[in-house]
Amino acid sequence: MLEILPIPAYKDNYIWLIIQKPDNFALIVDPGEAKPVLNACKHYKLKPIAVLITHHHWDHVNGSAELSEHFNLSVYNKANSLFSLGGFDFDIKMILSPGHTQDHVLYLIGSHLFCGDTLFAAGCGRVFDSTAQALYHSLMHIATLPEQTKIYPAHEYTIDNLNFASVIEPNNVDIHQRLLRAKKLRQKNLPTLPTTLLEEKLTNPFLRCHLPSVKQAVEALTQKKLNSPEAVFIALREWKNHYKV
Repeated sequence: MLEILPIPAYKDNYIWLIIQKPDNFALIVDPGEAKPVLNACKHYKLKPIAVLITHHHWDHVNGSAELSEHFNLSVYNKANSLFSLGGFDFDIKMILSPGHTQDHVLYLIGSHLFCGDTLFAAGCGRVFDSTAQALYHSLMHIATLPEQTKIYPAHEYTIDNLNFASVIEPNNVDIHQRLLRAKKLRQKNLPTLPTTLLEEKLTNPFLRCHLPSVKQAVEALTQKKLNSPEAVFIALREWKNHYKV
């Protein structure tokens, strides 16, 4: 059985701990800093065996070296396809997902997807050293997974992203209801994550670029005629870069 815990870090990061019960073996996803992970491992009596890194940005990797001083850890940060870890009973599928960065990867463990900065709740990552086209195709690959897939992004951006989504689709009831739920959770200092692929398909404009409502909204905002879902996505991602909540 897996238990998955969000460990807050920095301003809005989550480090995900994937815990195999009853052994308490743990995988650490994107440890941007070590201290909160060390505290959680002590509190829950965990036995970390590996670090899974989605991409090279400092707020996802900076804690790895210190954690390796405390535990005998394997560190994964390249696409190895399917692999297993000694003592851990679940296969881990590593999936290339360029777009936010060229080296970005996802980790799929059963029905749990750890997606770093590729997909956020109601949003997606900025493009750094890759392309918007690559990011679009990475998101379309995620969209082929079962809709019940649980999704674990690396940042608490949900409210800002839903505010943006409501500008794109002001008549989308699912967006407005989700925004109310997210605000109630954050008022209690609770995570809005994980999300599900089904919820993202209902509320995330970056997964809805094939829909006429999103296409028309992006064309109106950008004053451009857009001839494909990919073109809608690229224009939407660029427009969001300059959007102020």
